[in-house]
Amino acid sequence: MSVDTRRLSMTVGEAMFSQRSIRRFKPDPIPMDDLRLILEAAVKAPNGGNRQVGRFLVLTDRKVIQEFGKLYREAWWAKRLDEKGWTRPEDIPPEEKNYRSASQLADEMKDAPCIVLALAVPPGPPNSVIPACQNLMLAARALGIGSVPTTLHPKVMDRVWALLGIPKDVSFHFCIPLGYPRGSFGPTNRRPTSETTFLNRWQATVPWA
Repeated sequence: MSVDTRRLSMTVGEAMFSQRSIRRFKPDPIPMDDLRLILEAAVKAPNGGNRQVGRFLVLTDRKVIQEFGKLYREAWWAKRLDEKGWTRPEDIPPEEKNYRSASQLADEMKDAPCIVLALAVPPGPPNSVIPACQNLMLAARALGIGSVPTTLHPKVMDRVWALLGIPKDVSFHFCIPLGYPRGSFGPTNRRPTSETTFLNRWQATVPWA
């Protein structure tokens, strides 16, 4: 059965320029037809040598998500311990708004209506998966569904693999929660491209600087 791609009628420009990291979700479930359309869009992305090694594990079962959410929270704090020495919310400085938002997601991941794990079978290079993840998130945006790419920590990987029955040789790239946002999409604040883009040589100024 084919999918109705006309439902992704939002222009690419609008989707790109209004896409932002959504970390707070409503509890409403995402229709399976929408999830299928999002995944169909994901696999259309370019991938290395057209080997199509990307795999997507979609979590919608509440009990599974709750168990995964516990592991995600543990992973988030394990990363903060490695990076910052933080072990509890009180350790996060008030000015670190992004970390505070991310810590809230760590607490609420167990309540996300859907979580997609972006994986790859061997040889599993990221260049064959990352473009698909961006397609996935842009398609979700076009349907009014928020997302954010997140990672895990080695401390929990064996338990995640056991929980979800993932073969040992499958590699992990992203964990992407999906849901209708509590809040709004874009615009976003980014550094101007005149600061992040060079022409022909490193640090050579672009014409629009």
